[in-house]
Amino acid sequence: MVKLFVEGAAILAPGLTGWAAGRAVLAGEKTYEPAPLAPPVADLLPAVERRRTGSTVKLALAVGYEALTSAGRPVDSVATVFVSSGNDGDVINDICITLAGSDRQVSPTRFHNSVHNAPSGYWGIATHSHHPSTSLCGFDWSFAIGLLEAAAQLQVDRLEVLLVAYDTPYPEPLRGIRPVAQAFGAALLFSRDRTNRTIAELEITMDARAKEISRMGDAALERLRIGNPCARALPLLAALAGAQPQSVTLERDAGQTLSVSVRTF
Repeated sequence: MVKLFVEGAAILAPGLTGWAAGRAVLAGEKTYEPAPLAPPVADLLPAVERRRTGSTVKLALAVGYEALTSAGRPVDSVATVFVSSGNDGDVINDICITLAGSDRQVSPTRFHNSVHNAPSGYWGIATHSHHPSTSLCGFDWSFAIGLLEAAAQLQVDRLEVLLVAYDTPYPEPLRGIRPVAQAFGAALLFSRDRTNRTIAELEITMDARAKEISRMGDAALERLRIGNPCARALPLLAALAGAQPQSVTLERDAGQTLSVSVRTF
């Protein structure tokens, strides 16, 4: 069992625009009303870099910034873990189209935006952070794997770690192979010790035997959860939004689960 503390949270998804509004929905205080998600504006980035980035980078930066600033932490003050099941599908699709044509010259900007750690790189540019950053991919279990990585870093050598999880839909024909229904981004700022910023305590256990995974009680939120790999975070975010201690189970690999006990303050 590993214990860690939450100082800040963020969410961006259709009908869940920011933690303040999203928390009320996830806590059951307001009805969930799905609505198209307006593309985030990457205000953190210089104008030139902002024009070069796609929706995936902007989504990752927006939730990371919200989680940090909600906790009152400077944006350049913590290590980061970025997780996505596939990164920017629009960029990959454009590169595939170029390579299938007669002129196979790939734009250098397109190429560097296609790599999996592109959001991490833009985070460094935007925040001027010199802290370590890790980028991971774990298919449909990316969020749980990122949560484990953040917990491990806190136990070994970090005081605070920001976890940023995000996935955006692919265009056709990639969508037919890897369907991601809607954009979803979430971020959690963790600390190793309880501080005056702490909003919740988590106890994470890797289950010896797989348990039944947690689902959302609202049908529309459950469709959002299963329609985007990183939206598998929703049961944990809902527990953080509530006032009562809860335990949620997340799938961390095929046939393996992770139990997380949540106590909010």
